Amino acid sequence: MTDTPTVQEALDLLLAGNQRFIAGAAEHPNQDAARRAELAESQRPFAVLLGCSDSRLAAEILFDRGLGDLFVVRTAGQVLGDEVLGSIEYGVDVLGCRLIVVLGHQGCGAVAAATALLDGGSVPGGYVRDLVEHVAPSVLTARAAGRSSPDEVLAEHVSRTADLLLERSRSLSQQVEAGTVGVVGFCYQLDDGTVDLVAERGLARTPSIG
Repeated sequence: MTDTPTVQEALDLLLAGNQRFIAGAAEHPNQDAARRAELAESQRPFAVLLGCSDSRLAAEILFDRGLGDLFVVRTAGQVLGDEVLGSIEYGVDVLGCRLIVVLGHQGCGAVAAATALLDGGSVPGGYVRDLVEHVAPSVLTARAAGRSSPDEVLAEHVSRTADLLLERSRSLSQQVEAGTVGVVGFCYQLDDGTVDLVAERGLARTPSIG
């Protein structure tokens, strides 16, 4: 891939790959020796993806992509920190990615732990506590809006993370406002492999899923 895809083209590539993955017809593009050699000197991914660290959420697999396609940043619960924001800005400002994806998933342990904590559960130890406390505001926001099921809380957390990206990064927010960069939030279903669109910022049109 030599030309940088537009926001919509990048999104379409991901959605098409997910459909192949769901159907069991993955093409495994850009995973051969020629692609490896092509990328030895430089990279030009077409999307930045902030996803959860969960071992079941391998972005290149569930979107059927290969080497050099995605610039992936992962933290438990896709929690934002300075290093994460810097990595995402690098993917956009330096590598030229036009699409940012926030990817949460069904059965997220960080969301479940934050929910349990707010319901009077035990406080996690170590740095896990800091992680859970970053997720807790999403749980509270969802509940305040009358959305309390696990899927609804997850969708709120993904959407809130997309908003936080733009609130905290002036560079990213300016590019989204200018229409040169788009942000989408997906919730991945572990049981059937689908991705549900739950947030979009800066897209000219809302894509159809499925």
